[in-house]
Amino acid sequence: MVVGDYAIDLDTIVIGSGPGGYVAAIHAAELGQKVAVIEKENTLGGVCLNVGCIPSKALIQVSENYRTALENEDEGISASDVKLDWAKVQEFRAGVVNKMTNGVSYLFKKNKIDVIHGVAFLKTDHSLRVIDGENAQTYTFKHLIIATGSHPIEIPGFKFGGRVIDSTGVLELKELPKELVIIGGGYIGSELAGAYARFGTHVTILEGTDSILNAYEKDLVKITEKKFKELGVTVITKAMAKEAKDTGDAVEVSYEQDGKVNTIKADYVAVAVGRKPNTKDMGLEQVGIETIDRGLIKVDAQGRTNKEDIFAIGDIVAGAALAHKASYEGKIAAEAIAGQSSVVDYRAMPAVCYVDPEIATTGLTAAQAKEQGLDVKASKFPFSANGRATSKKATDGFVRLVSLKDSGVIVGAQIIGDSASDMISELTLAIESGSTVEDIALTIHPHPSLSEAVMDAADVALGFPTNI
Repeated sequence: MVVGDYAIDLDTIVIGSGPGGYVAAIHAAELGQKVAVIEKENTLGGVCLNVGCIPSKALIQVSENYRTALENEDEGISASDVKLDWAKVQEFRAGVVNKMTNGVSYLFKKNKIDVIHGVAFLKTDHSLRVIDGENAQTYTFKHLIIATGSHPIEIPGFKFGGRVIDSTGVLELKELPKELVIIGGGYIGSELAGAYARFGTHVTILEGTDSILNAYEKDLVKITEKKFKELGVTVITKAMAKEAKDTGDAVEVSYEQDGKVNTIKADYVAVAVGRKPNTKDMGLEQVGIETIDRGLIKVDAQGRTNKEDIFAIGDIVAGAALAHKASYEGKIAAEAIAGQSSVVDYRAMPAVCYVDPEIATTGLTAAQAKEQGLDVKASKFPFSANGRATSKKATDGFVRLVSLKDSGVIVGAQIIGDSASDMISELTLAIESGSTVEDIALTIHPHPSLSEAVMDAADVALGFPTNI
């Protein structure tokens, strides 16, 4: 039965319940708006909570725990019968996802946010239609925030299905593969490669460029490559994936390198070459909403499209496709709707790659700063000289600060090492607040701690490298 001969009037509608959408919805409700969220999936939380950030980090954590259990004899701990129960690993991953998505449901109820399940199609700049199976309903709105996220890119010769899987499929495998091919050596491919390699899978990465993680500086990637080699990960660069043949009990992956076609046989091949914004077939053209490259929606500093009451945030607008960027933009859009003068205005956007050890960056690299005409210096402190890192057997890596030569103001930072994802926030705050290397050096850091490496890097910048 089809319903919807009449329109239901709503205040603020958010399409999508991922980190951008649910944060926007909650903040809008906190600011006094009556909010409804449209979500096409049965669960809330979007890609990040269901099939992205959260479940992948759960698998990564379990893989690290497993590897630690196997390699602690030098500490006097000998585990003679370490077993891996893959079904329980997947049960744990699913449990983490359920806890997080249920948390979003609780927050929606707490903030009196209505949830409408279905797929939204824009009709006018103040109305849309939601289709859920055979049912349809029209809604009018005063304000709309589009937060539809992105989806994995499918490449020619690798149609998803069977043993050819995307980043979602590789997280939900019912069996632990002995051989896994990952196409794409970016942050998603590299994170998953490390996790499965620690579980004992032989992983082959096929990367089309001359390096994995090519968005990061070479000295950071060099440490990741060293770790991959220790784990037995095979990295093949300048390799163009050609085709996958699913033979039923395996998959044959062909690739071209230096003019020669080679073939690898594996249990599965995972395609992780990037993501596309979810902006197609939702009525943007019908309403006249402007888009730019790759289907991204054009917005101003408040997230507003060329239609005054329609906003867009997250993976569907320009900038890094990061969950925390989407959340930040969601808050700005909610405040703009509330009449506040908030705008997207940041000096640094942290980014993390959860390989071993973790890579975290914020602000500018030295090369980027010089391209902007800034006179900077880079100051590096190794974790091998840090007491806490030594006690944790986590001495690979370093902290690097990029600061202006004349004033010492910090404009960028890069960390590769244990807990880099947690440590980068101090340096992001330092950049946002205009702090100098002297400010960091004079801030007392607890001893022994990994964060001391940040202070020590500041000492290096000042010319007083106490601990090296």
